[in-house]
Amino acid sequence: MNNNKSARFYTFLSIGAALLTIALKTGAYLLTGSVGLLSDAAESCVNLVAAIIATWAVTYAAKPPDEKHTFGHYKAEYFSSGVEGALILVAAGSIAFAAWQRLLHPQPLEQLGIGLGLSLVAAAINGGLALVMLRASKRLRSITLRADAHHLLTDVWTSVGVVLGLILVPITQWLILDPIIAFIVAANIVWAGFRLIHETGLGLLDTAMPVAERRLITDILAGYDAQGVQFHALRTRVAGSRRFVSLHVLVPGAWTVQQGHDICEQIELAIGRSLPGTYVFTHLEPLEDPISWQDQQLDRDL
Repeated sequence: MNNNKSARFYTFLSIGAALLTIALKTGAYLLTGSVGLLSDAAESCVNLVAAIIATWAVTYAAKPPDEKHTFGHYKAEYFSSGVEGALILVAAGSIAFAAWQRLLHPQPLEQLGIGLGLSLVAAAINGGLALVMLRASKRLRSITLRADAHHLLTDVWTSVGVVLGLILVPITQWLILDPIIAFIVAANIVWAGFRLIHETGLGLLDTAMPVAERRLITDILAGYDAQGVQFHALRTRVAGSRRFVSLHVLVPGAWTVQQGHDICEQIELAIGRSLPGTYVFTHLEPLEDPISWQDQQLDRDL
């Protein structure tokens, strides 16, 4: 619960940063008339909506298990990242439309110095917050914070690209650079949106834990070989900030129930300590029984 409260703290920071950067970037657009800066401000509006949804997601994910959700509500975080990805695509479409209109009707830019200064301040705010949220997402294992942080970093690079392009406009006198930059920004945003949606889909499909974490589990299990204990049907999945592991533990048939129970407890605790936030389910079976080796598939033959 404390972890999710911490996650909420970062989402509230994200809301505050989004409001501030929207004001800065909108001011920059009004001063310069740059459609590139308008696209940058539009992406910050998406940041605001995404941060609000993220706050709901981490709050709902923190709810304890109940009768209808016995495994908890951790997957709620995927709704946040999925909606954020969709909003990014919508923002990209609006940016591309505005850029097309400006490409057809180029306009001179004004007061670039003040406008670009405001945009750079906004980029610095987003960049600093993104780095903080990335560290927090690793500590809290939160896909919501990670998605929000990567979106903010995309916003930073968008701002940097817009600023560099607008510096070139008065130098080259090519007014079409402004809408061209906006198109490039839109393409970059589309890529970020598809990546978020893809990651959301993997989570909703119960994707296995990362290879490094699965290897850590197999290394733990290998330590029980000397006791005559074997394992199979190892399955893992990730749900938001939680991991789930299930496996069959095969022990000598002559062991007592107490011995089998004790070894399962040791295994569950060892994995849980190595990978905090992991729920481990073990199924005890006699090593010598042929039936023990016939139920390794997800759908058991009856």
